Amino acid sequence: MSQTSDKNSSIRLKRDHQSSSLIENPLHNNSSCSSSSIKKIKQQHNNNSMDKDARNRYPSSSSSTYISSQNSSTTTKKLIIKNLKTTSLTPSPDYFDKIWPLLKEALQAILTGTNSPTNEEQLYRHIDHLCTISTNETNISLPSLLYDNLKKVLDEHMQSLLPSLLSETNDSNDYLRLLNSIWNDHIVRSILIRQLFIVLDRTYVLHAAVPSIWELNQDLFRRYIMQNSIISNRCVTGLLKLIEQERRGETIDRSLMKNLIRMLIDLHLYKKDFEPSFLQSTEELYRNEGRQLIQTLELSQYLSHIERRLHEEQARITNYIDQSTKLQLIHLVENNLITNHIKQMLSKNFDKLINENRFISVALMYDLFFRIGISVINDLREAFGNYIKTHGRALVVDADKDDKMVDELLDFKEKLDHFLRECFHNNEKFSNTLKDSFENFMNQRANKPAELIAKAVDARLRSGNKEASEEELEKILDKLLILFRFIHGKDVFEAFYKKDLAKRLLVGKSASVDAEKSMLLKLKQECGNIFTSKLEGMFKDMELSKDIMTAFEQHMHNRKTPGTVGMYVYVLTMGFWPTYPTVSAILPAELCRLQEIFTSFYLSKHTGRKLQWQYTLDHCLLKGWLKEKAVKEFHVSLYQALVLLLFNQHTDLNYKDIQEQTKIQEAELQRTLQSLACGKIRLLNKKPISKDINIDDRFTLNTSFDHKLIRIKINQVQLKETPEENSSTTQRVVQDRQYQIDAAIVRIMKIRKTLSHAQLIAEVFSQLKFPISTSSVKTRIESLIEREYMKRSTDNANVYEYVA
Repeated sequence: MSQTSDKNSSIRLKRDHQSSSLIENPLHNNSSCSSSSIKKIKQQHNNNSMDKDARNRYPSSSSSTYISSQNSSTTTKKLIIKNLKTTSLTPSPDYFDKIWPLLKEALQAILTGTNSPTNEEQLYRHIDHLCTISTNETNISLPSLLYDNLKKVLDEHMQSLLPSLLSETNDSNDYLRLLNSIWNDHIVRSILIRQLFIVLDRTYVLHAAVPSIWELNQDLFRRYIMQNSIISNRCVTGLLKLIEQERRGETIDRSLMKNLIRMLIDLHLYKKDFEPSFLQSTEELYRNEGRQLIQTLELSQYLSHIERRLHEEQARITNYIDQSTKLQLIHLVENNLITNHIKQMLSKNFDKLINENRFISVALMYDLFFRIGISVINDLREAFGNYIKTHGRALVVDADKDDKMVDELLDFKEKLDHFLRECFHNNEKFSNTLKDSFENFMNQRANKPAELIAKAVDARLRSGNKEASEEELEKILDKLLILFRFIHGKDVFEAFYKKDLAKRLLVGKSASVDAEKSMLLKLKQECGNIFTSKLEGMFKDMELSKDIMTAFEQHMHNRKTPGTVGMYVYVLTMGFWPTYPTVSAILPAELCRLQEIFTSFYLSKHTGRKLQWQYTLDHCLLKGWLKEKAVKEFHVSLYQALVLLLFNQHTDLNYKDIQEQTKIQEAELQRTLQSLACGKIRLLNKKPISKDINIDDRFTLNTSFDHKLIRIKINQVQLKETPEENSSTTQRVVQDRQYQIDAAIVRIMKIRKTLSHAQLIAEVFSQLKFPISTSSVKTRIESLIEREYMKRSTDNANVYEYVA
């Protein structure tokens, strides 16, 4: 009976081994369990599936198996295989006591890395048998007994490892390597033990409330080794020391770090034993480092240091620190190196970074601040705005820099746009801050920026401007238009722009009609039709004047009126053009005759109109012979021409003589004589020689004048605006504003009838586009009360009533 049982068992074992690659491949029959098989078994454990449940190995004792076969040449026969005789599987009472020494010996061999004398297949068959028969004759659970004995051996083995790990050592690296070696051996041996006792793991353990063999090994290692305070402290301290060394720039064994931290994670000790100490040491390091370096490093260096530290910590997470620690670790670095020093970073050379165009450093600063959150980004945005206001105001308020103001503003704006684009990634809030800050400082000085921007546009549109192509000119005008958007006093810009446009059109100084119309279209798109209506009217007058002169030339041709002088007249609508002072001058007889003919011709075509002659911007082309056979043509103003023509009858004239014979106003005459006698091209000689014109000066024709050009432009000093003229233009704008304030107040009161002072002020501010002050509105209210457009209420002096 025992032989039959062994035979059956042998058959079953062979069949099972054919269906399970786990035992069959690494350890063959008659082989011993030794240390040389550890690596093979570990690989096989990772790659192959486990055995089928042992409960499926044995057929039922009451069943029969029928196998039928069919032969094509013979009749079908039925082959019946009867059951083997039923035998008792209950072992003898001392069966376990006989088997366990063999199993223990094999277990000890695995734990010590030596060879076991017992065939592994026999060991496996014994374990299989113990797990299958379940109990002995005394009703003792053999699988439970096997499990308890296994646990006892493993328990003793773990305790045997303690002495080497508790011995004194001065080298933490050696200690970590020892611990790592023990852990690696433990893992491999745990795999071997689990493979040997796989049937126990899949039968008894599966249904009992006990840890699996793998978990049992891990629990014992955790309890005896890693929960030992001395071992745990040495391990954590050693790991932290290695991290500290790496943070100082030293090279460490990262694979050792990774293995031991993985061990702590597998034993569920990482969060309890390692992570708190690691985070605490990290915070202490970066807290002290931040406090020290923010004081000693330049801001750009400090920012680069933060970036490097963040990259290093990210590399640690990639290499060996668990991902679950990432958020806390990065937060500690950000908090101690960035958040705690925001104000110091913004106050320490932030302006210097922008002044020196340190785009990379500012971009890095933005990216680092962006990691922290919106509140920190707002601090950076505020610092950016303060920088713009401070440095922009310095460009605007310094009157000594007026000549360079617009060019410097353009450069400043271009620089800030580059920071916005390259460093702040066109962040909308930063863009709005740039606009608001620019608008703030541009209006710190009333009127002057608007005037100078208009002058800058004029300089680009004049014919003498050869520094740019049409495409470049368009780009420059677009940039100037951006500056124009920031100014509140757009009416000041319009006044100066209109005055300069008139000169360009009437004196023929415009570089391009297309460029002029392009700029006009830009202003129209920016400010609307009302703003450009008068400017458009100026261009219409120029076109109409061409038609009028064509008709006048035909009229003169029909009259066949002889003459040696040609005249071109611009007929201008007074409401469109700048206001010029009415001046008188004595014209040559030929010019007076042509004036009368044109006046008669024009009024005959346009009844009910009145012509008023303006000489301020008139210019002439004179032909002269200062030297024999040296014919020259001089492009001069009307006043210069009147003075030069006097020397056809006189060789010597004093200041009073010239004034008497031309009737030119004194200030204009002085500028005219200065341009003819004191400039680079001197058609007149003056005595005494000086740069100023005095009432006692005498003038003669410069008969020795010579020039390589035939047509010569005389510098027209009168075309250059004086400070007085600029002031006069500004005053006219102020006067126009008063009229608009008056009109707005009357319009509001006419509709509302009764309003309090505060309500009226608010209404006026909402309707007017130019900058005004409360005091200026109050002054206009008092003026309207005096002129009886409105009155104060008899019941409340703070309430106004409209007077119909």
